[in-house]
Amino acid sequence: MSQNNAPLGITLMIATTFVFAMQDGISQHLAREYNVMMVVMVRYWFFAAFVIAVAARAKGGLRNAVRTEQPKVQIFRGVLLATEICVMVQGFVYLGLIESHAVFACYPLLIAALSGPVLGEQVGWRRWAAIGVGFIGMLIILRPGTGVFSPYALIPLGSAFMFALYGLLTRFVARKDSAATSFFWTGVSGAVVMTLVGVAFWEPMSRVDWAWMGLLCVTGAGGHFLLIKTYEVSEVSTVQPFAYLQLVFASMLGLAIFSEELRTNVVIGASLIVAAGIFTLLRERAKVRRV
Repeated sequence: MSQNNAPLGITLMIATTFVFAMQDGISQHLAREYNVMMVVMVRYWFFAAFVIAVAARAKGGLRNAVRTEQPKVQIFRGVLLATEICVMVQGFVYLGLIESHAVFACYPLLIAALSGPVLGEQVGWRRWAAIGVGFIGMLIILRPGTGVFSPYALIPLGSAFMFALYGLLTRFVARKDSAATSFFWTGVSGAVVMTLVGVAFWEPMSRVDWAWMGLLCVTGAGGHFLLIKTYEVSEVSTVQPFAYLQLVFASMLGLAIFSEELRTNVVIGASLIVAAGIFTLLRERAKVRRV
């Protein structure tokens, strides 16, 4: 199969964002009824099983996937992502899907801003300008100093920061480890830490909610499977701008299912953030092509 089949890659990315948006909606439903730690723990059990199954079928098997020269960084990545998911799901509970995703959409800009101090990459003035525009969009969403600012808005912002750092560390470990190795350590280390923390918050669930939990696990694994296939058939720089459709799908779900409100300032701010993020991704693509 071609490694740069753009139409297929874009189609798969759109499907991926839809599945992940459904996952977020189910997470919000369950987290409103049960402790977030328990919900994420069970989700990670299934995710770890999926990761191990994928690694076992890959070239070299589990032994090749486990092998790494930087285990501490790999474990830290996995723990960081698990923590980020817990924080983001808590944001769904307090803010809803729309506002949480609107704020979280700034993570590519945070990656661009942090790529200099973390990875030593050069960030040009155009990308700094885009980061500034995204920051303005963030202020429009948060509306600090207006008397209606909610401190809960800082939850998805913290989640975006953690996810940006996770993305940068993924780039860092990719210098020595394969994608299969990073994927394995992400799932397994996350499952271990969530089990250590989550068992203390265990509570009985109804049969209906166990069905929702099963669907959450399936959408989680299914979303990652689609994402893997997306990157197999197309360049990351080609499909990554379409990842913002998760904001659109999540907003539609929030409006239709959870009766959330789509405020004007959120629309304007999110539009600025998405536009700045897409510009940053395009600049990154241009830079890679020049190199």
